[in-house]
Amino acid sequence: MTDAEALTMNRSDPPAAAGTVAVIGAGIVGVATALWLQRYGHKVVLIDRAGPAEGASYGNGGVLASCSVVPVTVPGLAAKAPKMLFDPGQPLFLRWGYLPRLAPWLMRYLRHANAADTRRIAMALHGLVGDSLADHQALAAGTGAERFVVPADYLFLYRDRAAHAADAFGWGIRRDLGFAMAEMEEAELRAYDPVYGPSIGFAVRLPDHGRISDPGAYVRALADHVVAQGGALRIAEVTDIARDGGRVTGLRLRARDGTAETLPCDAAVIATGAWSGPLAAQLGLKVPLESERGYHIELWEPSAMPRVPAMVAAGKFVATPMDGRLRLAGVVEFGGLEAPASRAPVALLKSHVAKAFPGLTWKETTEWMGHRPAPSDSIPLIGPVPGVAGAFLAFGHHHIGLTGGPRTGQLLAQLIAGRRPNIDLAPYAPSRFQ
Repeated sequence: MTDAEALTMNRSDPPAAAGTVAVIGAGIVGVATALWLQRYGHKVVLIDRAGPAEGASYGNGGVLASCSVVPVTVPGLAAKAPKMLFDPGQPLFLRWGYLPRLAPWLMRYLRHANAADTRRIAMALHGLVGDSLADHQALAAGTGAERFVVPADYLFLYRDRAAHAADAFGWGIRRDLGFAMAEMEEAELRAYDPVYGPSIGFAVRLPDHGRISDPGAYVRALADHVVAQGGALRIAEVTDIARDGGRVTGLRLRARDGTAETLPCDAAVIATGAWSGPLAAQLGLKVPLESERGYHIELWEPSAMPRVPAMVAAGKFVATPMDGRLRLAGVVEFGGLEAPASRAPVALLKSHVAKAFPGLTWKETTEWMGHRPAPSDSIPLIGPVPGVAGAFLAFGHHHIGLTGGPRTGQLLAQLIAGRRPNIDLAPYAPSRFQ
């Protein structure tokens, strides 16, 4: 079945468009999908094994990073990655015991580290994140969550102009996509924000971005609005997707107390992030998906706060002002879904604090590790499952889940409601891995 045929089958199917939709996963993607579905007149059930915003939607960097369209797999990555793995000062880590399991995915991932694929991926991501601030403002309107959406510039910080020049390929892609930007030499940067130390002497400022002042509270507020508008929230694990005649008819749930039940529904959306692979496999799709483990530390009640969120390019981490604390988030670690957090990524983030913010003091430090869903081609899976009426996927957003969540949710809701999205969904088609 072609992608167009799959879209037509799901669009023209009255029960899926008129009945109850179960959204599996209550992170930003799932909650946004549920909220837009309600606005299109659907009954919605949100299902999550832990509750809203208990995964990456809680621990992300909090930046509405519309310019984050350049994937990790830029040209030259395959040559640089081995050296980075053996340098404790680089933001790439691997739990070596996991390498045999990771290897097949990693080989597919590195094949995209070329100029043509990087540009193609950037174009696809731009369709999801290019208007992120406006997308979040539209999503939050009338929900009570508006207060968490803060318009802001976004800075990229470098040691000097030469370090910035080393990223010329990525900046060229952003310019080609129409992003406005202004370069700032050291004196101008200090006048804009004096919080940064002498290790940072050059910056690029991008307007029309934003931040979420408390990502966990934001997504929970959106989920509360879904419930207040008549939606249901179930804390349970989905163990199976029931079908009859090639159509979704319900979900089999297992509650925390071990009890099981079947929840009837007319359509189901899988939006469980890094945990989405097994459910997709039940529907006949083997998705090359890995967990890209990310870390953050939070410095509570800091003595100074950056004016706007910033990407510190040397360490590949973002520093985002949030309610009562400064969050430093980033680092890439491969080690699967089961292993506990490692100490080295946290230590690296802490070492960056003194370099970027000399003299900064704070009252308390908290730490977090979570899982970013990483398909091997760096493009999310958004759309219908071929051959299974009423089944849809919405996962695989790597670093841009918060940024692209509202747009993804709206696209899914449009598909389920039989409306025609205003962008070409072919790059995100779940069938591309068959």
